[in-house]
Amino acid sequence: MLVKVFGSAVFGINATIVTAEVNVTKGVKFYLVGLPDNAVKESYHRMDNAVRSCGLDFPRGKRTVINLAPADVHKEGSAYDLPMAVGILGSTGQIPTDRFPDFLIMGELSMDGGVRPIKGALPIAIEAKRSGFKGVIVPKENGREAAIVEGLTVYGVTHLREVIGILEGGPTVEPEQVDIAAEFAASSRSYPVDIADVKGQENIKRAFEIAAAGGHNIILIGPPGAGKTMLAKRLPTILPPLHIEEALETTKIHSVAGKLRKEDSLLSVRPFRSPHHTISDVALVGGGSHPQPGEISLAHNGVLFLDELPEFKRTVLEVLRQPLEDRVVTISRARFTVEYPASFMLVAAMNPCPCGFHNHPEKECVCAPGVVQKYLTRISGPLLDRIDIHIEVTPVPFSELSAERSNERSAEVRKRVVRAREVQQRRFAGIGLHSNAQMSSQQLRSICRIDDPGKALLERLGLSARAYDRILKVARTIADLADSPDIRTEHLAEAIQYRSLDREGWAG
Repeated sequence: MLVKVFGSAVFGINATIVTAEVNVTKGVKFYLVGLPDNAVKESYHRMDNAVRSCGLDFPRGKRTVINLAPADVHKEGSAYDLPMAVGILGSTGQIPTDRFPDFLIMGELSMDGGVRPIKGALPIAIEAKRSGFKGVIVPKENGREAAIVEGLTVYGVTHLREVIGILEGGPTVEPEQVDIAAEFAASSRSYPVDIADVKGQENIKRAFEIAAAGGHNIILIGPPGAGKTMLAKRLPTILPPLHIEEALETTKIHSVAGKLRKEDSLLSVRPFRSPHHTISDVALVGGGSHPQPGEISLAHNGVLFLDELPEFKRTVLEVLRQPLEDRVVTISRARFTVEYPASFMLVAAMNPCPCGFHNHPEKECVCAPGVVQKYLTRISGPLLDRIDIHIEVTPVPFSELSAERSNERSAEVRKRVVRAREVQQRRFAGIGLHSNAQMSSQQLRSICRIDDPGKALLERLGLSARAYDRILKVARTIADLADSPDIRTEHLAEAIQYRSLDREGWAG
């Protein structure tokens, strides 16, 4: 008897419906068609043992044909075990089939009938809701993740027997229930760190506030132990809280990558990703033979921190250029193309030279002449061109480290950042931009107009076109923080301070 069980395949961060058409008739041999990969082909033995562990019969000595439609879409992974096993039981008449059209079913089977977690449960649930299914049956570990889709009944199961019970109409498993609004409100501002933990470094904190307010990429240059990493880890705490739409999109990416913890239903805080400098270009940007999101997509709506920037391979750094500009990653293969969103803030940190003590107020640099400039040229001009703020970080004196005075907390800084972002939202309404950092050169000329004293100040500096544009963007953000409709000379003067690498003679 021919039966149809519905599953799903994930491409990029979106899912598409896959129908497992199962027909068990007289004859011999097991056929699995529809462009399955090796993991799908190996499902025969997992299904055999799982079905028998439930006291049911797996068809041997019969002709079993399973077609995964559409047949021109590549199917990969072990998540098709459960819908195919259910289809075989329905085709052999061992379980009723009348509820098959109501559910989208996905899960990996173990040999004892247990159901193991899968990747991409959230986009699968979203597609099930869009396609009109009444509910989904997924592994228990993925239940909370799928349950954030409203209007969809989600069953989280641990064993094949529970799936059979649901399809027979029995109350074997209670539907997953998640109060998204309550959980999101409770945890959207929950961070284990605070910018108040940082002693001193008031000028760097100010630079971070500006970067957060305008969405500007930032690079920190300073000796070891100056606090670059500590500061970078606290940047997400002063960024505006995630909106529910941003949280949903971020969660989808982590779900597809299999990075979502089973206790999480929705990522409610901005991600912070800090890959090691030995990372490959594919791991950073995404891809592979079966494309997966890379670190830059996992940092979507959050922060990507690259520590020891010059130590990254040149090819790895160069793949950042296009995502920083377009805020999306396109992975092309011969048969298909997938896109992953990659709208993140880049925070980079580096020593000023190989020994780490160039321009140090106390220690002497031991690098040979020309080495500092050579070290800096490991970072290409086009990449530096996409970083708005360059700031030197100097060591904190012991007197400040030992001081007992209280510092401003992240919540207070975040309030100013949110107000500045609201100004930008009104400014860019209808344009499709979200922050000052995203302005094009044409928009820059119309939005960032400066008066004659400001022009005279910039003219004296002899800036490159690149530095000129970056200074205007940062100055516009400083003006927004000051609630000023115009860019004044003091705003420009402060913005100029944040271009350390443009200063003539900085590298010796």
